[in-house]
Amino acid sequence: MLIVAAEVVVEEGALNGVQEALGTMEEETRKEAGCLTYAFSVDVNDPTMVRIFERWESMDALAAHFKTPHMAAFGSALSVIQPKSMDITVYEVEKEVPLPR
Repeated sequence: MLIVAAEVVVEEGALNGVQEALGTMEEETRKEAGCLTYAFSVDVNDPTMVRIFERWESMDALAAHFKTPHMAAFGSALSVIQPKSMDITVYEVEKEVPLPR
């Protein structure tokens, strides 16, 4: 399994113009083969910080995701708001383990 964790910093208020694009991206990505989780969130203490959390079954599934029409549309939306910074990390996970109690 792969986990993708992204942090995107935007200008304050920039997300207002791309809410529809974000919603479409979530909705369409969640339909993709191999997508286990896909979610955007805005930091409750910093409205300029957007986090993206993804879980994928395989690298092939993630690679196919980057070739979808909704990914191209999302890229266009992001270019309009010109993020101040973007940090994306992909983790390859061997197994899930229970939370310690």
